[in-house]
Amino acid sequence: MRELTIQKNDAGQRLDKFLTKALCNIPPSLMYKAIRKKKIKLNRRRAEGKEILSEGDTLQLFLSEEFFPDAEGSEEIAALGRIQPKLSVVYEDENVLLLNKRPGVLVHEDGDGTGDTLIRHVQAYLYQKGEYAPEEEQSFAPALCNRIDRNTGGIVIAAKNAEALRILNEKIKAGEVHKYYLCAVHGVPRPKKALLSGWLIKNKKDNTVKVYDRDPGHGAKDIRTQYTVIAEKNGDALLEINLLTGRTHQIRAHMAHVGHPLWGDGKYGVNREDRARGYKFQALYAYRLAFDFKGESGALAYLAGKSFSVPREDVYFAEEFF
Repeated sequence: MRELTIQKNDAGQRLDKFLTKALCNIPPSLMYKAIRKKKIKLNRRRAEGKEILSEGDTLQLFLSEEFFPDAEGSEEIAALGRIQPKLSVVYEDENVLLLNKRPGVLVHEDGDGTGDTLIRHVQAYLYQKGEYAPEEEQSFAPALCNRIDRNTGGIVIAAKNAEALRILNEKIKAGEVHKYYLCAVHGVPRPKKALLSGWLIKNKKDNTVKVYDRDPGHGAKDIRTQYTVIAEKNGDALLEINLLTGRTHQIRAHMAHVGHPLWGDGKYGVNREDRARGYKFQALYAYRLAFDFKGESGALAYLAGKSFSVPREDVYFAEEFF
C-alpha cells in the first residue's frame, strides 16, 4: 500500500483525473476497476472517483508497484537541466509567462515525436530557475493555455501552477481573454472595417477547413472574424484581426473566402510569388493579448484590464507597410 498526500498543485481536480496523471502507468480500465474494488481510498474511506480533491487529503492506494512512476522520470528530469531554453519573454510573474513564439516553432510534441518544443523549453527554463521541481510534483507540470499553429507567430500563455492554469482555461473558455492578430493580405478589403460571419467545417483527413456563408449542416461551427485595415501598400493591406471565435485556421480560411488570402499561405491561397519574396509562412501574428476578466478571477485578479503586445519589429511582415 502506498499513501499520497494531495499538494497545492493537485487540489481542485477530480480524483480520477488526478490518478490518470499521478499513476501514468495504469490503464484507465484498471484504475476504475480498482476504485470499484475499494483498492483506492480517499482519507481512508471508500472513493467514487468524482470527488474534488483538497490540499492535505490523503489517498490510500492498494495497487501493484508497477503502476507507480518511481524512477521512470529521472532521465527526463535530468534532460531539463541540459536544455538551453530559447524563449522570448513578453511578461512574467509568479503565476504566468507570456511568450513570443516565433514562426516555425512547435508548441507541443507532434506525431513525429519532435521534442524541441515551446513547452519543453518553458519547463526547462522554470526548472533551471528553481520554480519547477518535477520530482516533487504528483500531477502537475507547467502547461500552455493556448495554442498557435507551428507556422504562425505570437503570444502564448504558460501557467506556472495549477491554480493559474485552471483560472486561465476558464477565462479563455468564457471569452474573457481576447487575442488580436496582425496579418498581411492580398488586396484591400472593403469596407475597411467589418465583422465577418460564416460557418466552418474541418476536414480532418487533410487538416483543412472550408468556410460557408450559410450553415451547411454536417456539424459546421459558426465563426466570427472582425478585421480592420490599418495600412495599405501596393494594392495589399495590413489588417488587425479580433478573433471572436477561435476555430481551426479561421483567420486564414475566412479571409481567403472573402477574396483576400494571407501572404505566404499555400493552403488557402496561391503563394508561389510570396515564397519568391521570402514568405515561407503565412503572414499572421498574434501580436496582442488582453485580459478582460469578469467576476471572480482568484489569484490572477491583478491581470484584469491589462493587455500585452509584442514589439512591432517582431512582426516581420508589418515593416513592409511602414
